[in-house]
Amino acid sequence: MITEAGPQPLLRPWGQAWRLLAASGLGVLLWLLTASQLPVGATGPRVDWLITGDPLIALACLIALLWRRRFPVVITTAVILASTVSVLAGGAALLALCSLAARRRPAETAVAAVLSVVTAVLTVGIYPQREPPGPLWLLIILPTLMVGIVVAVGAAIGARREEVRSLRERVESAEREQAARAAEARIVERHRIAREMHDVLAHRVSLVAMQAGVLGHRPDLPADQVAELARGIADGSHQALEELRDVLGVLRASPDELEPPQPSLADLPSLVADARALGLDVTLTVTTSGEPPGSIARTVYRIVQEGLTNAGKHAPGAEVRVTVEGEAGDGLRATVRDSGAARAIAGPPASGYGLLGLSERVGLAGGELDHHPEPGGGFVLTARLPWPAREGSE
Repeated sequence: MITEAGPQPLLRPWGQAWRLLAASGLGVLLWLLTASQLPVGATGPRVDWLITGDPLIALACLIALLWRRRFPVVITTAVILASTVSVLAGGAALLALCSLAARRRPAETAVAAVLSVVTAVLTVGIYPQREPPGPLWLLIILPTLMVGIVVAVGAAIGARREEVRSLRERVESAEREQAARAAEARIVERHRIAREMHDVLAHRVSLVAMQAGVLGHRPDLPADQVAELARGIADGSHQALEELRDVLGVLRASPDELEPPQPSLADLPSLVADARALGLDVTLTVTTSGEPPGSIARTVYRIVQEGLTNAGKHAPGAEVRVTVEGEAGDGLRATVRDSGAARAIAGPPASGYGLLGLSERVGLAGGELDHHPEPGGGFVLTARLPWPAREGSE
């Protein structure tokens, strides 16, 4: 079924050139066939026109074809009509008809095809011939057959272009949807981080306010208690500033929702125990000096959680080693390494958004995330996170 197609794509210089060369070659072939049918020693205005006027009209038609995609109907009609008095312009007329048929508009194509057949029949008697032309039905069938082939080729080209355009639009739509899903995953992760930060930051600020309130209402406190409260205010303020620096730039969603207790490094053993209950052989090694900031500890917890989740999905029965090491000033390193699936399974489809969200979380914490398959089998997930040393510490 012929349907209306959109605008045709622009041609590159070489694409334009070889089409015009093909039209010129076909026109030259028709011109030579016509010249070979002239009577021996024929002279007169019509012979002079074949030598001079015919090529000039054909050249004008070829030049006009450069604008056939901008003005398809006008150029095609003009070239077909011009081919009535120029055999050499026959190739240009067929190229114009093919280009018009590629638009896949039935009414335009039908009118141009009929006009092409009529002009082809009229052109037969324009020049003298050694032998009389054949019967009328033969003069009509041959041009009709050629025009039909040209129209069919043009329609096929138009259908191919429409199919390519449709596929390209689908690919672009899929890429836009993929980018939107990736952006949504990042936003969801940012919201989750903001919700986690909210209660922790509010708790630290409340403690600082309470300690400052005690100093304001109890001027009779001993000096050692005043000093202890002052140290508590300084430590709490420093931690609150760290939390506030982490949460800046992160959008908050659903602030009225109640949040669960925030995880830390102390919750890693229970997380590992849950993974073992699911059949994973997990080994946990934590070698840290001191307690990292709450935001970094929560990020490490999420890294281990994502690593164990992926190992359970894609490597059931694997040996998993979880390592957390570091100290203040040198940073914190968390690694989840599995040995690969112990048996072949048809696992769930992987979306990749868990690692994408994790990358966003680690990036917001100022760290780096790396994940890749091991050459000998298995998968490794590694994160390096900053652990700044507190002022005054050695």
